[in-house]
Amino acid sequence: MKIAVVCANGKAGQLIVKEAVNRGIDVTAFVRGENKSAAPNAVIKDLFEITKDDLAPFDAVIDAAGAWTPDTVHIVPDAVKYLADLLRGTDTRLLVVGGAGSLFVDKEHSKTVFDVTPFPEAAIPVVKAHQAALDELRKYDDVKWTYISPAGDFQADGERTGKFILAGEELTLNSNGESIISYADYAIAMVDEIEKGAHIRQRISVVRE
Repeated sequence: MKIAVVCANGKAGQLIVKEAVNRGIDVTAFVRGENKSAAPNAVIKDLFEITKDDLAPFDAVIDAAGAWTPDTVHIVPDAVKYLADLLRGTDTRLLVVGGAGSLFVDKEHSKTVFDVTPFPEAAIPVVKAHQAALDELRKYDDVKWTYISPAGDFQADGERTGKFILAGEELTLNSNGESIISYADYAIAMVDEIEKGAHIRQRISVVRE
């Protein structure tokens, strides 16, 4: 299996690369500058300069693009659309590091976490950007996409426990009533999905046990 991790120098990207490399998967990092990930192979190129031919050798492409400021958050949905367009009609899977704000909080799927949560003003553009990315993905019926939402408390430096619950479209709490996941455990779930998942054109989510 050969996979590409786009924006592999980010915190999520680096941990996904590390998890995949440790499992013996052939990983190529796509980065704008020096490769800081554990990937043995790297393509130095801006995300929006990647070509269809660049992605042709891979079984799966992971979109780990992130942005946190109002003037850059457009990158999140733009990246999803750009990569999905490149992969249309191919067998290459597209897996996206998503957000939690779009998870539903009712069985009718009429309200999301964003709808019922008083997010800090600074976080609202980020949440909306991830929602827009998911909305874009849902338009593609000729791309083998999977969108993976983290739990509400997505901890960059949290511990790697290896114990988590794979859930669906609804916000899921663990036995302690928490919605929490570390980047390291999220990376495990992502690589599990790459290796044996079958959630094609689905959004799934992950929370620590």
